This record gives sequence, structure tokens and C-alpha cells, in this order.
Amino acid sequence: MQSKPMKEISHKVMMSRRSLMLTGITLLGSYVALSSLPSWAVPQEDATLQAQFMRLSNLLINHRLNPAVGARILKVAAQEHADLPAMMGQLIGIAEAKKATVVEDFFGDIPEGPLQALAHWIIFCWYTGSSSAKRDAKVFTYEEALTYQTTLDVVAIPSYGISGPNRWSQVTVALADMPRF
Repeated sequence: MQSKPMKEISHKVMMSRRSLMLTGITLLGSYVALSSLPSWAVPQEDATLQAQFMRLSNLLINHRLNPAVGARILKVAAQEHADLPAMMGQLIGIAEAKKATVVEDFFGDIPEGPLQALAHWIIFCWYTGSSSAKRDAKVFTYEEALTYQTTLDVVAIPSYGISGPNRWSQVTVALADMPRF
């Protein structure tokens, strides 16, 4: 059996520097345009509900809070509480009635039951960065968790990276001497 030789097809690809540059700029522009897509293509949570949640969180917790973490906590809270906006309104109303600026001013006036449970849950979420202590908990943050913030200068985020946050293969430099007053 002899096979017939195939015709060899040869095409030379000619590309000038200008067309190469235009192709590169087009690809780069497409990447930049598509990388910003999620920020405006994905529907955002209700801004008023987010503002209300952050206001309540700032009343319950006397620290600077990250709104992105708040949005994640709010998403889970909205799934678990159908009447979340009303509950948040009641908690804020209690704080406003007491002219509260910190949690200690009004927390004792929150009635036991669902409202107090929600307030405790919100505080727990901000401090631990998760929704509960159970295995199926939703994790909102590690680095922004308020419990982690107290040891931020001495406890690194665990990793196996040589030059990563924990630097397991390198000697950790001691902290500078603390000033004495």
C-alpha cells in the first residue's frame, strides 16, 4: 500500500510590529475591561440595609469595622432572619432612645429573646470572623477578625511560604523594645 504524498501547504505568517502592538493593546484593554466586570455586573446588596447593618455593628462594637466583612455577615444574617431589617431597626431604636454611643449604654435594655440573640451573634461574628463555633460555620474573615487584631503584631497568618506571612524557614525577628513611660 502506497500512500499518495500530501500536498504540503505552507503559509508564511506575516505580522508587522504595528499589528503586533495593536493586538497586544487590544488584549490588554479587553483584560482590563473584563477584570472590572464583577464590580458593576454583579448586583449589590441593598445599600440602605448595608448602611443600617454597619450602623448597628458600630453601636455594638467599639472598633473600626470593615464594610466588606460587614456585607458578608449581613448576607448570612439575612438568610437566617427573615425579619432582619425590623430587628435591626428595633435594636437601633433602643440605642437611640438611650442616646447611646457605645454598647454599654444600651445593651442591658435589649430584651431577652431574638433581639438579644441577634446582638450577641453580630458581636460574635465580628470578633471571631465566623458565624458559629460549629464545623459547618460560615467564615467571613480571618485577618479582619477582631480577636486576631489583638495579636496582629506577634501572630502571623499560618502558611508554608518561604517568604510568606509566617516565614517558617526564616528566623523571626524580635519585636522592637516597647517604650517605657
